[in-house]
Amino acid sequence: MERAIIEGAFTLLRPVMITALVASLGLFPLLFATGTGAEVQRTMATVVVGGLVTSTVLTLIVLPCIYLVWNQWRERENPPVSGNTQTIE
Repeated sequence: MERAIIEGAFTLLRPVMITALVASLGLFPLLFATGTGAEVQRTMATVVVGGLVTSTVLTLIVLPCIYLVWNQWRERENPPVSGNTQTIE
């Protein structure tokens, strides 16, 4: 199960990073705007870019760690039954 969690995180790495990077780069003109209404645009773009960074970190690091800890806790609470049973991984 640990291998599946790590492999899944690495599989998601590229698409999630590309999506967050493209969205962040698209908001750069708003971050550095100086014209009319720039006060509103800058604050809104800052919040959106911060949310993109936060969600990227949560998706790629925190969520797989939570899955790993939860799986270890579940296996400790319900140890596998010895005998003629098969585990699916």
